[in-house]
Amino acid sequence: MSTLHVGGIQSTETVAEQVKSLDFNPDIFAAKFNREPFLIEHHLADHPLLQLPALIELSRRLDPASVKYNNGTLSVSADLENAPANGLSAEETIRRIEECHSWMVLKNVQNDSAYRELLTQCLDEVRIHSEPLETGMCDARAFIFISSPHSITPFHIDPEINFLLQIRGRKTVSIFSPFDREILPEQTIERFCLAENLSLLTFNEEFRDRAFVAHLSPGIGVHCPVMAPHWVQNGPDVSVSFSITFRSSQSKRQRNIYWLNAQLRRFGFAPSPVGKSPWQDELKYKAFAGLSKVARAIR
Repeated sequence: MSTLHVGGIQSTETVAEQVKSLDFNPDIFAAKFNREPFLIEHHLADHPLLQLPALIELSRRLDPASVKYNNGTLSVSADLENAPANGLSAEETIRRIEECHSWMVLKNVQNDSAYRELLTQCLDEVRIHSEPLETGMCDARAFIFISSPHSITPFHIDPEINFLLQIRGRKTVSIFSPFDREILPEQTIERFCLAENLSLLTFNEEFRDRAFVAHLSPGIGVHCPVMAPHWVQNGPDVSVSFSITFRSSQSKRQRNIYWLNAQLRRFGFAPSPVGKSPWQDELKYKAFAGLSKVARAIR
């Protein structure tokens, strides 16, 4: 029986009793989950909640802070955090997405009850495979990306474990290893864990051939490990993608150690990289937990 909690809603229905949304190869999942990207199949391309009319209605219901949209004519190396606006309203952007050269994300759509139920159903299916590998699925969130033809999502990293499911149109997602310290230096991860600024990375054309390139079309998705650098190129049609994300106990632990390393570096120390010394990592994790407890008590 699955009992995943998402935004206060508890799922108690067994996955076997549901219509499956996602298809995984168990061997590939076990070998690559949260370490390497891999393709999956899904059955959500025709889901009514993920069609443009429903997304227009959703954009009206969401908190304005959860709707981000900008000009989609960006370069791979552009600053995603400070991309220029497109001059339209959110609703007008969706209605004119075919010709307005824009990129849009509806963030935290799990705050809407219908989309929370869809996210819960999907993550119930992921959880069967992920929990034996990384326990403690938490902080479940969903994002919907709506993009004009040929638009680009610049090079960046995300703090969540992600499954990106293509609903409409085609796109290519270039995903790089989160363990390649030439592309993703240790200190960049530390700074990211301080503020989760998506634009800390600099794209270098010399790295392009190192990417796993996922060619997505309706019914195809890709797994992106936590903090794996990536960028997206849309095809010739309007694109809609549904991103289901979460964190694990392990990914939260690593984030907290990186955060503490960043603080140590501020005071002139040279902390060991995460994963190099298990006993130092454990000591830092306990130190972070202690500092968090003190901060909560002060607040």
